[in-house]
Amino acid sequence: MQLQRIANTEFDVARLSYGCMRISGTWDPDEVTQERWEIGEKAVIAAYEAGYTLFDHADIYCAGRCEQIHGSVLKKIPSMRDEIVIATKCGIRFPGDPTPESPHRYDFSAEHIVASCDKSLARLGIDTIDIYQLHRPDLLMNPGEVASAFEKLHAAGKVRYFGVSNFLPSFVSCLQSGLRAPLTVNQVEIHLGRLDCLNDGTLDQCIEKNITPLSWSPLGGGWLGTGGTTTDPVRQKLLDLLDQKAEEYGVTRTAISLAWLLKHPGKIIPIVGSTKKANIEAATKADAIDLSREDWYRILVAARGKGLP
Repeated sequence: MQLQRIANTEFDVARLSYGCMRISGTWDPDEVTQERWEIGEKAVIAAYEAGYTLFDHADIYCAGRCEQIHGSVLKKIPSMRDEIVIATKCGIRFPGDPTPESPHRYDFSAEHIVASCDKSLARLGIDTIDIYQLHRPDLLMNPGEVASAFEKLHAAGKVRYFGVSNFLPSFVSCLQSGLRAPLTVNQVEIHLGRLDCLNDGTLDQCIEKNITPLSWSPLGGGWLGTGGTTTDPVRQKLLDLLDQKAEEYGVTRTAISLAWLLKHPGKIIPIVGSTKKANIEAATKADAIDLSREDWYRILVAARGKGLP
């Protein structure tokens, strides 16, 4: 795959990222059998061999098991570490953490950020996280406190760069006001079934401030991918058009859906999350597609379900 620079870093990565949220096969850590563990390892290796170089994690993915699975792969293939960029996230705390009465919440306290980083490093079995992100906006965020945690982690060599996830432009600006170093990425949900980031200033800010947008769930949870289905008539018209364009370009619907994101000048990096080797490899075909401006807008209009203003 072609490479692109992640903003404000020295990392040149493939234009598609591999998302590790599903590699455990479950969200319940007690359900991670040996079989599921091995399937997860094989998925990470398949992505690595297919040319993916940015691997996306979060501490909450199966309560850390996904990080552990990737860590076990790194032990088996030590050379992989020097050839990939590892990103992970913190800040979401589920009910019961740390006590039974604790509520679901977001936590950007310095103490939690630092402690979460140490735990992710241990699970992954690495010394440094390449990009560390705050997962969802904490309404009690104090930019100065976050900055102190970031500076502590960076000075200790535990994190190279920092980013965010699911942040609206105002929240990005608020946090950046307290940081010395620029943020590198904003991971948001954007796909043909969710176009908000095109209109709420998120992608505009990424271009203006030189932040790389990462797209989670770029296939809308699967319905935009090859073989995906829908009962919504508007979405069905979109799928029909995607299938038509897939045939014209000689690729799959998955590749067309991803290529639509890659066309944007913000240099969106879609995060592919399948654990099936064939799907992981097929998605890479999007990298070679350069949709025409006309086709990009045809697809946009179909996704909107109405004409442009």
